Amino acid sequence: MKLLLQISSILVLVLSSCSTNKVLKEYKTVALEKTFLEVPYFSNPQLDYVYKANITVYGKELTGIFIAKKIDDSTHRVVFTTEFGNKLMDFEISENDFKVNYILEELDRNIVINTLITDFRLLLRCHYTISEQYENAENSVYLSLDKTKMNYLFFSKSTNKLSKIVHASKRKEIINLFFSSENNIFAEKISIQHKNIKLTIALNYFNQQDN
Repeated sequence: MKLLLQISSILVLVLSSCSTNKVLKEYKTVALEKTFLEVPYFSNPQLDYVYKANITVYGKELTGIFIAKKIDDSTHRVVFTTEFGNKLMDFEISENDFKVNYILEELDRNIVINTLITDFRLLLRCHYTISEQYENAENSVYLSLDKTKMNYLFFSKSTNKLSKIVHASKRKEIINLFFSSENNIFAEKISIQHKNIKLTIALNYFNQQDN
């Protein structure tokens, strides 16, 4: 319980980053090949996506089980529990709305909820409208506008799989999501890293058949 209080308090005191790194350094603009992209990793409503989760905030760690399920065309349900099955949070998230079914009292702060909603929206989103395209020798990158921000989707040319999403302002990276996928059905490993706070979320796919 003390750990949850520490994580909640740290997020409340977060300050904005002054990072000046550009998102598309050494990439060139190319002709747009497509105007719409589908991301497969959390798109199948028949699957429960279950991961072992580790959240690290300023050196403090919280571990548990992350479960995501697509419940209709635009909405996912996300449940995060301790490894003993005690529920920490339960959200329903779409691109334009969210519902908090449950959140532990110690985490029930707007900055905590808003940070997690942003992270989970980026993680679970399946449909992207593309406006620009870039490339270098290793990756093709597709730009999707996201209200006042931008999402850059990096696809490896060698595997043709989504390997990274960068959520950014015009010049600064805000959140990076990294994906490792062997089958292009789900990602075995996912890492969410913030640029303006020392917050990372690591997800490792939990194969229930092995347990």
